Amino acid sequence: MGWIAILAALSGAVAVAAGAFGAHGAEGKAVEWLKTGSHYQLVHAVAALIALRLDARGPAVTFVVGGAIFAGTLYLMAIGGTRWLGAVTPIGGAALIVGWLWLAWSVRG
Repeated sequence: MGWIAILAALSGAVAVAAGAFGAHGAEGKAVEWLKTGSHYQLVHAVAALIALRLDARGPAVTFVVGGAIFAGTLYLMAIGGTRWLGAVTPIGGAALIVGWLWLAWSVRG
């Protein structure tokens, strides 16, 4: 559980930094990409920590990895990465959906 919690906490920190950069240092479409990425990454960092408390390690990992892929591709595009990264973003989104479904299955009682 320890390394997943550490990654989730670091993910939250990256999300806040990206959101702050989007609010104060970015322009144009980059602002929206940073805002969207930071929102999703922060929500799923918290979701990962909650999943760990519910003893649902698999969903927690899926939230951290999915959030990194989803937000990371948006962040890279925001700082000048190629637009084809936008085609990878939905893979992260799909992982986030899988994480939620897996969490629901894990805690079904």
